[in-house]
Amino acid sequence: MVILDVARLNLLLPAPGGRRLHALREISFKLQRGSCLGVVGESGCGKSLLALSLLGLQPAGSQVSGSIRLHTREVLGQSEAAWQKLRGNRIAMVFQDPGSALNPVHPIGRQVAEPLRLHQGLGRAAAWAQAADLLAQVGIPRNRLADYPHQFSGGQRQRITIAMALACGPDLLIADEPTTALDVTVQQQILDLISDLVAERSMALILISHDLGVISQNADRMLVMYGGSVVESGPTEAVFATMAHPYTRGLFAARPQLVPHRRGERPRLATIAGTVPELAHLPAGCPFAGRCGFTMDACHTTPPPPVPLGALGALGAGHMARCIRLDAMPAAPEVGA
Repeated sequence: MVILDVARLNLLLPAPGGRRLHALREISFKLQRGSCLGVVGESGCGKSLLALSLLGLQPAGSQVSGSIRLHTREVLGQSEAAWQKLRGNRIAMVFQDPGSALNPVHPIGRQVAEPLRLHQGLGRAAAWAQAADLLAQVGIPRNRLADYPHQFSGGQRQRITIAMALACGPDLLIADEPTTALDVTVQQQILDLISDLVAERSMALILISHDLGVISQNADRMLVMYGGSVVESGPTEAVFATMAHPYTRGLFAARPQLVPHRRGERPRLATIAGTVPELAHLPAGCPFAGRCGFTMDACHTTPPPPVPLGALGALGAGHMARCIRLDAMPAAPEVGA
């Protein structure tokens, strides 16, 4: 069952002088119940703006067009009152910084109980009891409901935000880099917790991450974003095996590799030359053209259309890349450790 259907989503941000900056361009994807969509790309590529747009939280003065259908119901363009009924109820989000997501002046029990009272109409005692159950599910003892956010570690605060997000049993959970500020061992615990709860509740998950390893372990399908566009998308296995777009290949090459090296030598990380272009200076053609080693004149003037890669067979079903030089790309390298 398709829970979320996004079609040709565009976001224009207000800028000085009455200009509009094209922050999201023609974003399309579908998400089924029980599945996970991974979203990757450099900082500034539009990942978090996409997540906020799915919640109706895009910056004030923005113009949004396209379609966002939740269970076949169009939600784009609805009133703020209608969005408030969806947020935390049918769509919920785990933010990357739990410290700023929690209110420092309220105990955690009250914060987890609030969406239950707001969306499900529970009384104070019933909401408090259910909040205690939710926090226990994510590993927070019941005797700590009256404690404040500053009394918890970073990993515990993230568990609390997960409990808040799941309180009303949403159909869709968006996790925006939920392990960024945590150490490695806690990162895995949080990712396992999210994965287990999503599977247990049969929700859909959008997982935003810089870590390709996290995406490979958790996502069924993935989007590779650059300059506000999806430059490659498809089944995670197909994207990892093919790396059809030059930018996708650059991201994979930049991963730290566990390779043997001589004593006294340090393996150097590969880099992508240049930087992500500012929204005010995006090129007319492919947004990656200024950093790509396979460009020709048309790359700088004509936006590349989506190219289906169905020739790959079952592995590549639904695999797409936006590039007019796919014929010039060499075979994809093997993904290292």
